[in-house]
Amino acid sequence: MKVFPIFMLLIIGSIANSQVSLAKVFGDNMVLQRHKDIPVWGSASANELIEVQFNQQKLQTKTDTNGKWMVYLKPENAGGPFELVVKGENTLIVKNILVGEVWLCSGQSNMEWTVGQSDNAKNEIEKASNYPNIRHIKIPKEISPLPNADIKSANWDVCNTSTAGNFTGVGYFFAKQLSDSLQIPIGLINASWGGSVAETWISREGFENSEDFKDLIATMPVTNIDSLLNLKNETSRKRIEALQNSKLSEANIETYKDLNLDDSNWLNMNEPEAWETQELGEFDGVVWLRKHVTLLEEDIKTDIILEIPAIDDEDITYVNGVKVGETTGWDLSRTYKINADILKVGDNVISVRVVDTGGGGGICGDASKLKLIIGEKTIPLSGHWKYQVESIYDGVNFNDYPSLCYNAMIHPLIPFAFKGVIWYQGESNIDRAFQYRKTFPILINDWREKWNMGTFPFYFVQLATFNSEGNSNNGCTWAELREAQTLTLKLPNTGMVVTTDVGAPNDIHPTNKKTVGKRLAAIALNNDYGIPMIKSGPKYKSMEIDKNKISISFEDIGSGLYVSTTNDNVIGFEIAGTDQIFQPAKVYIKDNHVVVFSKKVKKPIAVRYNWVGDASKSNLFNKEGFPAVPFRTDSWKTITVDSTYKF
Repeated sequence: MKVFPIFMLLIIGSIANSQVSLAKVFGDNMVLQRHKDIPVWGSASANELIEVQFNQQKLQTKTDTNGKWMVYLKPENAGGPFELVVKGENTLIVKNILVGEVWLCSGQSNMEWTVGQSDNAKNEIEKASNYPNIRHIKIPKEISPLPNADIKSANWDVCNTSTAGNFTGVGYFFAKQLSDSLQIPIGLINASWGGSVAETWISREGFENSEDFKDLIATMPVTNIDSLLNLKNETSRKRIEALQNSKLSEANIETYKDLNLDDSNWLNMNEPEAWETQELGEFDGVVWLRKHVTLLEEDIKTDIILEIPAIDDEDITYVNGVKVGETTGWDLSRTYKINADILKVGDNVISVRVVDTGGGGGICGDASKLKLIIGEKTIPLSGHWKYQVESIYDGVNFNDYPSLCYNAMIHPLIPFAFKGVIWYQGESNIDRAFQYRKTFPILINDWREKWNMGTFPFYFVQLATFNSEGNSNNGCTWAELREAQTLTLKLPNTGMVVTTDVGAPNDIHPTNKKTVGKRLAAIALNNDYGIPMIKSGPKYKSMEIDKNKISISFEDIGSGLYVSTTNDNVIGFEIAGTDQIFQPAKVYIKDNHVVVFSKKVKKPIAVRYNWVGDASKSNLFNKEGFPAVPFRTDSWKTITVDSTYKF
């Protein structure tokens, strides 16, 4: 065996440390932003001379004492392909680079949702090779309590039949529309994570600059992930034990699947629905769900099929104590066969052990697909299920503390140049909908300040239709969140897509991402690329009370108001008097105004439109096909006013 002298090992180590590197957002097939200074950065040895070549440009700089370097290339016109050459002690060559328009795509699952999961996926993927100038990079999912210097390794993919299925669906259809209209390369930076709350995407400084959050963020320790884990576990344990009024214990978990278990003291939750939006709240770990079903003698003469639309993330499912199946995959449907010999006349119990390692948890998807099938007979299983927490996930989740996703997935991208942001998030903030009026603008202003590119475009998607509980008289968290999103339009250079008409009432993940992407593109084409077009639907402007009627005027009516159904009955309006009780309204359109009235309201003072979770039946549009924005004319107290962010 050869023994190397110590000084030889030091030399080898020194050579390795001197290798010049680029930030990992730079890679083959990437797109750089046109018409802006182009930051390029990386690391090498301290005080090392670095040379950067791109197209006809050549720049030199030296690394600082920490080995960091950065140059700013002058603005370039759209074109390519080009090579980026970086020289230090070694040479790096990044190939097949295009210059065009770059958009940052962020948010939660409805942004992360892929082309392959969207409507007409096969047809769209087959045509993807027609768009080789669309490029996509998925930023790896990671969290950090402190700002990271770089992301984990990631690749830019050229759009073709083998790659497009994994692109963000909303982002791809947005890019496709821009590409068709502008005929230039489009780059998509996809930094999204299903189930994430807005607070995880905001920097610590963003909170510190807010009067509403600065005291809260001061309690967040500046520490490593292990310390956060200890804090999280202790806090979660105390909260769950108080909720269940018992100590967490795995002593009797083997009985949780049994038919004869007394679960009368277990708590209730609605399924299918993420438990983060219910009493259990932000939680990652193992939860048992139980559902009692009464079967008749004729029901148990044959095998039965149990269908579950999806479970986030893993499950083992039992019927009367007998295992019938298990699946891993948060977006996968489950179909389990139940042998007739394990069924009983009368009470039967379905027990599901759910493992959630992050993001949403529980049974999810279309409520109509959660059922038992007995020949031609169907027994719905949606509604209340009993639940009991088995254990807490031994890890820090992205929603446990503020800034965790920002630190690991956004901060390392700064100051990469882009045109703007498209954002689809909000479902995970519905319980704090009123506070979202402040949270969301903080996020937008925070990113703009961090990038120092002025008030770059920030376009977002309003929550789609969803069959959640609530209405004007009982309160509706989904409607309140939509209102908070609408109010965010007060910030300069923002835009919003309304999706009440393209949602899926029984599924929080509507698959029509094409319409969403095209509506986002309409805003960008009109606002940023000088192509005039109608880009949004009717938006409430003012009201006028005339005896027992209220006349509503709108902005953005395009070429006129339009009712999408065959009859002229406008659906979704309610009216109220001083008693603050809303009644369904009769509606007619006159001179592009909506006139609202009800025989039950003699002296009306307020109108609401689409103040429900499931607004799919609403039918007021402009003639260009954009739906009206949900609204209310009153400022009466809503149900989430007092709900605030805590960690």
